[in-house]
Amino acid sequence: MPLFRSIGVTLEMIKWEHSVFALPFALTGAMLAAHGWPPAAKLAWIVVCMISARSAAMAFNRWADADLDAANPRTRMRAIPAGLLARGFAAGFTVVMAAVFLLGAWRLNRLTLLLSPVVLAVLFLYSYTKRFTRWSHLFLGLALGLAPSGAWIAIRGSLDPRIVVLTVAVLFWVAGFDVLYACQDEAHDRSAGLLSIPATLGLGPAFWIARAMHLIMLGLLVWLVVLFHLGPVAGIGIAAVAALLLWEHTIVSPRDLTRMNAAFFMMNGVIAVIFFVFVAADLLIRRHA
Repeated sequence: MPLFRSIGVTLEMIKWEHSVFALPFALTGAMLAAHGWPPAAKLAWIVVCMISARSAAMAFNRWADADLDAANPRTRMRAIPAGLLARGFAAGFTVVMAAVFLLGAWRLNRLTLLLSPVVLAVLFLYSYTKRFTRWSHLFLGLALGLAPSGAWIAIRGSLDPRIVVLTVAVLFWVAGFDVLYACQDEAHDRSAGLLSIPATLGLGPAFWIARAMHLIMLGLLVWLVVLFHLGPVAGIGIAAVAALLLWEHTIVSPRDLTRMNAAFFMMNGVIAVIFFVFVAADLLIRRHA
């Protein structure tokens, strides 16, 4: 029972259900590579890799940031600083999830296996970036942005420069909403010597930078449609993404952060799913036309 209780606390701590942020972009990359639905076995191992990699990264982040979380009023009740979970268990969970990720990469193809340690290095490095750069948000964006390129490699066994456009789009999308999310900790991060765009530049500039990042993301998505010769259905999906991002930016402001969790957790999951659904529909419609 203590083992199962610790596993349950860990899954709650890492918010495993938030895998929805990056998983739809990985599935998009896989479908673009396969010009439709990929083989079921490949798809299953891609999902295994996505969930295990994110789980390892989140558990490692909570392990690495336990002392910082304990000093932050917003995060001091997280599982490790609150004493609900031992740091050793979190470290062990990280190792197990990393091993599952490596297994999945091995089952996909040789290149995914060779690159898997690089992916883990990026995922784990992010947890320390706020200690030495205000641009830690871009590292988090890269960590999630690797998903579509990794899925492409899983299907093709090679990398096409076109899919890197989607990787960079995801990078700026994630970085933008992470800048907004970090606004909640502006004062604490500054007093603790942690670096972020809000802590170093202030809330006003941070909001403008987040808006610019999301505009870049939308431009890259349009470019992706052109590169892959996608049709109007994909275009409608991008328009829906743009509308949701606009709404996200209207419900929070430098003067009112009370709805930040709604913008961060709910809307970004919806954005990822909608983008995947419309691109997948476009690919399937064109394939059977």
